[in-house]
Amino acid sequence: MTSADILKPRLPSPLQEVADDRFARHGVRLLLKRDDLIHPDLVGNKWRKLVPNIEAAAGRPIVTFGGAYSNHLRATAAAGRLLGFPTVGVVRGGELADRPLNPSLARCAADGMRLHFVDRSTYRRKTEPEVLAGLLRAAEAETAYVVPEGGSNAAAVRGCRALGEELRGRADVVAVACGTGGTLAGLAAGLGAGQRALGVPVLKGGFLGGETARLQVAAFGSRSGDWSLDERFHCGGYGRTTPELDAFATDFEARHGMRVERLYVAKLLFGLAALAAEGAFARGTRVAAVVTA
Repeated sequence: MTSADILKPRLPSPLQEVADDRFARHGVRLLLKRDDLIHPDLVGNKWRKLVPNIEAAAGRPIVTFGGAYSNHLRATAAAGRLLGFPTVGVVRGGELADRPLNPSLARCAADGMRLHFVDRSTYRRKTEPEVLAGLLRAAEAETAYVVPEGGSNAAAVRGCRALGEELRGRADVVAVACGTGGTLAGLAAGLGAGQRALGVPVLKGGFLGGETARLQVAAFGSRSGDWSLDERFHCGGYGRTTPELDAFATDFEARHGMRVERLYVAKLLFGLAALAAEGAFARGTRVAAVVTA
């Protein structure tokens, strides 16, 4: 029995069309790809990215990385609890070690994840082989399977290809909020001819184009699919919001009766509404927004 069999995901995730005049007045149909409904503990792209890595780990402990509010750390910890394998979370911010755990890290600990706090300078260098080896020694996890921050590696990208395959023929543009580029990389590879993927980065820096291409090469051997990024809707960077974004998300929740996660999903939907108003989509375009959290 595989991990997927045990966890019983809801796949394919639902695709729902919503009536929203901010899109309809421009002739655009808005659909929501509800990856947030795949699994109560491993929602959205976390399911698609983690399960291939869990299979590759083959029961070994998993070490991964994240900030104090990382959705990825929480999902990894939950998977360890549900499937019975040990997890270690390397957390950015050595100063946090002596403070009470915030609700996100407390959930990780309750799910059995062993937390190892590191200073921010070392954390920035965590992908350097010598630094990584030192972190694993310090965390007493030298034999563990390592999953990168955000869960984006070749295995995760191949897992996310199924997202695009589920949407073949069902939308013209498929948009997703991006943190590390892995979901966009797999999504774009899975779409069919005539479809394109649009990434909306939630971080500043302009690095995701190169990173998404690198991940596709690692997963598939070359760049794959028709995809692009629009860097304008990060609202100041990761974890940042604006009053305008908050108002938009609150209004969307009231209109459509669904929770809108602020760090990723709100920025995606806000950006799509702005693009529709700009005339970026031809009349009649079906735009599917992937709800990842």
